[in-house]
Amino acid sequence: MKNPLLKPYNTAPFSKIENKHFLPAISKLIEETKVEIDAITSNTEEPTFKNTVEAIENTGEKLDRATSIFFNLNSAETNDEIQKIAQEISPMLTEFSNDMLLNEALFERIKTVYKQKDALNLSKEQQMLLDKKYKAFSRNGANLSEEKKSELRKIDTELSKLNLTFGENVLAETNKFELHITDEKDLSGLPEGVIEAAAQTAEEKEKEGWVFTLDYPSYVPFMTYADNRALRKKIAIEFGARCFHNDALDNQQNVLQIATLRHKRANLLGYKSHAHFVLEERMAETPEKVKSFLNELLEKAKPAAQKEFDELTAFAKELDGIDHIEKWDGAYYSEKLKQKLFNLDDEKLKPYFELKNVIKGVFTVAQKLYGLHFEEVQNIDKYHADVKTYDVKDDEGELVAILYADFHPRPGKRNGAWMTSYKLQQMKDGKNDRPHISIVCNFTKPVLSAAEGPTASKPSLLTFNEVTTLFHEFGHALHGMLANTTYPSLSGTSVYWDFVELPSQILENWCYEKETLELFATHYKTGEVIPMEYVEKIKESATFLEGMATLRQLSFGMLDMAWHSSDPSGIKDVKAFEVTAFDDTQLYPDVKENCMSTSFSHIFQGGYSAGYYSYKWAEVLDADAFALFRQEGIFNKKVADKFKGFVLSQGGTKDPMELYVKFRGQKPDPEALLKRAGLL
Repeated sequence: MKNPLLKPYNTAPFSKIENKHFLPAISKLIEETKVEIDAITSNTEEPTFKNTVEAIENTGEKLDRATSIFFNLNSAETNDEIQKIAQEISPMLTEFSNDMLLNEALFERIKTVYKQKDALNLSKEQQMLLDKKYKAFSRNGANLSEEKKSELRKIDTELSKLNLTFGENVLAETNKFELHITDEKDLSGLPEGVIEAAAQTAEEKEKEGWVFTLDYPSYVPFMTYADNRALRKKIAIEFGARCFHNDALDNQQNVLQIATLRHKRANLLGYKSHAHFVLEERMAETPEKVKSFLNELLEKAKPAAQKEFDELTAFAKELDGIDHIEKWDGAYYSEKLKQKLFNLDDEKLKPYFELKNVIKGVFTVAQKLYGLHFEEVQNIDKYHADVKTYDVKDDEGELVAILYADFHPRPGKRNGAWMTSYKLQQMKDGKNDRPHISIVCNFTKPVLSAAEGPTASKPSLLTFNEVTTLFHEFGHALHGMLANTTYPSLSGTSVYWDFVELPSQILENWCYEKETLELFATHYKTGEVIPMEYVEKIKESATFLEGMATLRQLSFGMLDMAWHSSDPSGIKDVKAFEVTAFDDTQLYPDVKENCMSTSFSHIFQGGYSAGYYSYKWAEVLDADAFALFRQEGIFNKKVADKFKGFVLSQGGTKDPMELYVKFRGQKPDPEALLKRAGLL
């Protein structure tokens, strides 16, 4: 069998890859990488930085590329067959990773180099690489007895399977539900574009009427605009009850097992909890510091949140005579109150945010700040027709990166938005090998609009929230694209998890600036630039219900820490445990049918376990960093060059606080966030 994953390729050869290629390719590449590792351990020369640390760094490049293709497809374009293959590949990769990290001969060589590090005259980046390699081994079991190593292997294999099953269940539950409406009066309150999209979904499913799903572009507008409270309740309960039905797709046991195994693993490695293990390699350092950080923010945000909640409750009573607002009322009455206070709503704004123009806008911002130029190209292989591909070049016309962008929901694609890479930047054979970066989102699809004639198509129009999402993911993409390091494992977003959100979150700030909006916010029909009064209202409403939004984010961070900072083995009831964890942040009455943990993919499938706090942590950094741009001019080249030079291009080569201080000239001021959020 000719296997495209085993032949040399530049960009991922998606059109040539069939599902049957993955397992044999990854098996073979694991064996090839083992041979590379054997060559290092059997080297009779004294261990040096070059023949040991750099040599390890250079192993398994083909394997890394093949697995990145496979797991990215498992997130963005999966099916039953791919999910089945993932259940075979994940344990294989875990076993291989353990074979490497528990390899005594390999660790002995690293240890020898590590002990001499002060005498080796290494560059900052080389020191960081040595430090990270040594810790990768010492923190993951290299010093354990054979018996404990065997236990660690079992735990890791089990965890790799459980994480996959958790995610598969969430995707299946999301796809399973549909709200099928046949009576037009049940559409009351919904904007025309939302109704058209639901009609298109119904047509695709060969049904009469309108279909709403749990995909964000369908679910969020329904919750925000539908006047029918009973239907809002129905879809909200289904969304909140994903994988909490005591059926084949239930995740309660998976949650308990994942949390328990993570804790056991941490104990085995000599840590008090999973959070203690994780945070040792984060800016925040300890669970105590994280909890203190979250509690300080809670103290500031809670009074504001309670006041906002009371105002929202009073508004719902005045408008519709509702005495107690529930979770399915939140988005609906928030939107109504926002319209009343600011005379602004997403439906007024959406015509100015055509996806095509917002993409142009974010590209223009990148060009003005960092001298990047984006050209859509058709000669790069894609995994789906929706995907757009771009050559990214600098002012001299040199290739900086290749960018993939995938914007619309599909049954084989998980909810949410993320950035990932197919190839990391590195210095290779004296050449700067450039990265291949991808952003994946779930925005409303273009729809055929009957109102405008049988063939007229309404383009993809974004809510303002979706605009900030695109800028957020593009900020991550810039971090990957502008990487300029020697070693791939220190490149791009390979940084401390509570630093990785700085480039993404800072870019969101440009969405609120008149100077930026005038670049791309033009009406999709008339070409008219967004009216100044709308821009003012966007800025005015930026802190609308910010106390409640902050409390919500804090509740997620606190739930994450509750699961991961102490021994979970005594927890028998996932829901009861969650209710206690939410106690200090709860505004709405609890919904007994709902459980967040069973679909909290960030922490039970993604990489955010004991790290969800990092969104808020990075907000402190981004508010403080953007204050400098605002002071000097949001497109000030000098400030942009410093941000690119000290933050975006450096990856994980230096301590993040050192990089931040070099850019900013000072440590971050937490008051900048509170000021921006209107909480001071």
